[in-house]
Amino acid sequence: MNKILFLGIACLFFSCKETPKPTKEKESASFSEIQLPEIGNSSLPYLFSDGKDLLLSFISENAGLATLYFSKLDSDSWSTPEVIASGADWFINWADYPQIAKNGENYIAHFLQKSDTATFAYDVIITQKKEKDSWSKPLKIHSDTTKTEHGFVSYIPFGNSQFLVNWLDGRNTTGGSHSHGAGAMSLRSAIVNPDGSLESELLIDDRVCDCCQTSSAMTANGPVVVYRDRLEGEVRDISIVRLEEGIWSTPVSVHNDNWQIHGCPVNGPRVDAIDNVVAVAWFTAAEDESKVNLAFSTNNGADFNKPMRLDSGNPIGRVDVALIDTQNAVVSWMEVVDDSTYIKFRNVTLNGELGEIKTLTNTSESRGSGFPQMVVFNNEIYFAWTLFKNEIKHIKTTRFSINDFEN
Repeated sequence: MNKILFLGIACLFFSCKETPKPTKEKESASFSEIQLPEIGNSSLPYLFSDGKDLLLSFISENAGLATLYFSKLDSDSWSTPEVIASGADWFINWADYPQIAKNGENYIAHFLQKSDTATFAYDVIITQKKEKDSWSKPLKIHSDTTKTEHGFVSYIPFGNSQFLVNWLDGRNTTGGSHSHGAGAMSLRSAIVNPDGSLESELLIDDRVCDCCQTSSAMTANGPVVVYRDRLEGEVRDISIVRLEEGIWSTPVSVHNDNWQIHGCPVNGPRVDAIDNVVAVAWFTAAEDESKVNLAFSTNNGADFNKPMRLDSGNPIGRVDVALIDTQNAVVSWMEVVDDSTYIKFRNVTLNGELGEIKTLTNTSESRGSGFPQMVVFNNEIYFAWTLFKNEIKHIKTTRFSINDFEN
């Protein structure tokens, strides 16, 4: 099924649902906007924090040329955006956004480059640098040369200077479009060394949902990756895998929603971890009812507590999650209220207490608004999103004090 057609059908499908019990909601909160130096037609923001620095990456498109930038938070403002790479042959997609991360002085970023004239034929291209150095020559992360889809990347620092990268890999889908007419999409990983060399390219799962984001985190016991799986009967629930002694564990469901859907909902999960505590947030529309759920694990993702529903009745997903500490998490999502769309968030405790739902901003339900981003840094929650109005895109960023959750 055509992806755009499916999304239109899905929006109608998700509108028929039972509304949950009324949830106490605070419609305003205290935010401090952070001005980003103006770069025209900017979108696809991504936030990364290693606890020392906060980074923001984003794309700007002008006259057929796409440019990937990044900026670092300096006190209360963003630094002048620095160009990472640019190209006229990139694949730009509202749901498959570039990212940036750092491990000590080592930085990594990626973008998507077309490999063929087919719509969904593109490769994952990474580039690296050390602090104050130039970005390295871009290289492809995956070893195959098929003209198929590769994307929906996530990565985390690994060891003292490496990065663990995982992505959706379409090498087995040659001859078809996503799940039709060929093999299934797979999930794979590799370790990237500071010199750009790759090692330990591994297959994680040989049959996964075709175009939902992946997400990864580091626990006290090693890396975990969450993603939307594709099980028998087209059940597309959220699975987790753990890397232990160089081997990926057998995938297990975070929770058996039993969402049966014959196509990708383009709505991936997010994960965060501190020590042995793991928090996973996700969207589901099982049993014709759309929900945003959160589940905690206290044993490095080996199993999870019963999920908690967080939305107020009509979410469209696009979730994010960040742990404040080992007892508290914050989750964001997009939701339709009275025919308008908003970015919402709330705090949740490990013992199941739900904080008030707060409204970050109104937004557009369209693909142009992308996926809002959120991260915890220095006792503040930072948000980044795309303001999409009159076909013009701008990046907006703001912060919210964790202490304000008590008010």
